[in-house]
Amino acid sequence: MHCAIRQNPIESSGRATCPPLSLSLSLSLSPSPPLQSARCLLPSPQRPWWDSRNLSQGTVRLVLSGGKPRFETEEVEPPRKERYRTKKRLKMQRKREKRKRKEANRKDPRCIRVKGKKKKPRFLNAEARLKYKIEMAKLKEAALVERLKSYQVPKLQGPVPEPDELTGEERFYMKKMAQKGSNYVPLGRRGVFGGLILNMHLHWKKHETVKVICKPCKPGQVHEYAEEIARLSGGTPIHVIGSDTIVFYRGKNYVQPEVMSPIDTLSKKRALEKSKYEQSLDTVRHFIAICEKELELYYQHVALYGDPARQELGSPSSSSSSPPPSSSSSSSSSSCIDEWPTVVLNDYSDKVNGEGL
Repeated sequence: MHCAIRQNPIESSGRATCPPLSLSLSLSLSPSPPLQSARCLLPSPQRPWWDSRNLSQGTVRLVLSGGKPRFETEEVEPPRKERYRTKKRLKMQRKREKRKRKEANRKDPRCIRVKGKKKKPRFLNAEARLKYKIEMAKLKEAALVERLKSYQVPKLQGPVPEPDELTGEERFYMKKMAQKGSNYVPLGRRGVFGGLILNMHLHWKKHETVKVICKPCKPGQVHEYAEEIARLSGGTPIHVIGSDTIVFYRGKNYVQPEVMSPIDTLSKKRALEKSKYEQSLDTVRHFIAICEKELELYYQHVALYGDPARQELGSPSSSSSSPPPSSSSSSSSSSCIDEWPTVVLNDYSDKVNGEGL
């Protein structure tokens, strides 16, 4: 493509008039693509301002469609700032991300251990090894119990509902309606926290009953959950379905409170942190019980057969100093065989005869 702009000279009268402009386009048709996108030149003293194009992001192409020339614009994605970021800024950002990860890992129960350099002690026997494991596990148990104290919230008196004296027919009707209804609130690993009570009040806006499904739930823990939720929400537990579902009734004169999430409950984030520490505490206590059982079995083994470490130390010397077997020992072994009960021999012969050997 060739663009040329011609300007007529100024009239002889001397008056400054707007010069007429004429634009001539010459298109060269070739088997190659109609026109390649080209960068426009910046204005310069030798080139007038109307002969340049200022484009921020994108290009303009002249193409032929149906034998007619047509302009097409193509926008280019703006460059990312990361490409022009200096090396120092990039290092500082990586440091901030690393510090953030460390702060998150600091609250991980797996990172709780005895302070100091970790050593790998060598144990003389299994008893010393088991005692060391029990000691370290008890230290971690104490640290977890101390950490869980910061998640305890003082219990305040919740809404005091008016006692609803439901008749047997009303209670039966409420239970059936709750079982048929699909509205429920899940109680998961976080336990009872502010979001659970908030969801119950939102369900009670259009439903009289709501089911609370407790999973995971230990045996007998569902009744503790029922008492705690009734204190915080002001609802009435009507029925316990199975071992993990509680049906709550909102009451006849129910009014939705202004603050639906009680202040004496944990937030969603802190409830999850507390559940992690509780899970770790249960695991540590289970591990201590296993180690104590193994230590007890070790003591029983030593009482019956002696210390295995001493037997291993004394086995080479005893085998080298022991005299060769004599005829008396062979005769004693034969006498021991003769003393076996005849019932065992008879049973063995019966089995052999039954197999047809």
